[in-house]
Amino acid sequence: MYKGTKYRVYPSAEQEVLLRKHFGCVRWLYNRGLAAKIEAWTEKKQNLSRFDIQATLPGLKKAEETAWLKEVSAQSLQAALANLDTAYTRFFRQKKGFPKFKSKHHRQSFQIPQAGIVGENFVQIPKVGRLKASISRVVEGRVKTITISMNATGKYFASVLVQDGTLIPEKMPVTEAGTIGIDLGLITHATLSNGRKIENPRPLKKLIKRLARAQRIQSRRIKGGANRDKAHKCVARIHERVANTRKDFLHKLTTSLVNDNQVDSFAIEDLSVANMVKNHRLARSIADAGWRTFRTFLEYKAERAGKNVLVVDRFAPSSKTDHKSGKINYNLKLSDRVIHHEDGTTTCRDINAAINIKAFALHPRNKSLPPEGRKSTLEEIGC
Repeated sequence: MYKGTKYRVYPSAEQEVLLRKHFGCVRWLYNRGLAAKIEAWTEKKQNLSRFDIQATLPGLKKAEETAWLKEVSAQSLQAALANLDTAYTRFFRQKKGFPKFKSKHHRQSFQIPQAGIVGENFVQIPKVGRLKASISRVVEGRVKTITISMNATGKYFASVLVQDGTLIPEKMPVTEAGTIGIDLGLITHATLSNGRKIENPRPLKKLIKRLARAQRIQSRRIKGGANRDKAHKCVARIHERVANTRKDFLHKLTTSLVNDNQVDSFAIEDLSVANMVKNHRLARSIADAGWRTFRTFLEYKAERAGKNVLVVDRFAPSSKTDHKSGKINYNLKLSDRVIHHEDGTTTCRDINAAINIKAFALHPRNKSLPPEGRKSTLEEIGC
């Protein structure tokens, strides 16, 4: 099983110069390789592989104009070409986004495959040496890749990918009693089918006034000046605090859900967040909730624990369907927060949606439900 851990590193002044050289060389080679691929395909309809571009590296290192490539790790340069080849191939095979040229003004990073060492209080990489690090947890297993990155606030991090030798556990059987439906919202971040509600911390909303003021100050500074850079870092620190608060909340929430021994499966909706944020009235709140990150965290943690994540179609009428009678109320508005049943009782709309998500996930036609789970579920509900 592969596991990734991110550590904060504290390079010295000399090491920081070496790290920035790595960032620049890797970025330059990536952009050069991408330009060569585009030119070869446009003019000759030829697809250059990473090995075709990599074969030019010895000549570049010997040339006087590009002799500075020898100052950085050769593995980092080769890893940049490998990443470029993967992104370029993904565009043609999976119709993903076309790779973009890297900018020195955005997040900087480079990879060290198969050559890094992680100790008790350091991370060692070629050409740089030992970087002082804050090791929060011990690395157990074989280090596969170390990615050194620098964020917009100037902080350095080391992301370590480790192969610990353990196998992914087998999935638990899906049962109706052990399945909980999760309805994601804005005011309440998540509502469970058992009636539990998790409030949304809204980290961006709490700091939106401070962020707006910092952005106004930045806009008044002269471009290219030192004061502009200071104002930009101030804005970046606010964004960093918002992102860290959101990730901390989502990590704690998903960990508590997966660690519940009474639960074997989670039912969630297949939300298209990219399309939902096109609603300009709700875009900021949707982005602040972090629904896509919540699903990512839940899926990989559930996989490590041997639990199931059942995905319901995004067009399923979970919110407008009465979970008792099964009737759909198409006239239900977004402002209506209570579902009125035929027997005179009422249910919170979010809880009603979570119950319906669970029912739709356990339906035998749901493709994400494993075949063995479909049989046990049908037997339990008496079908």
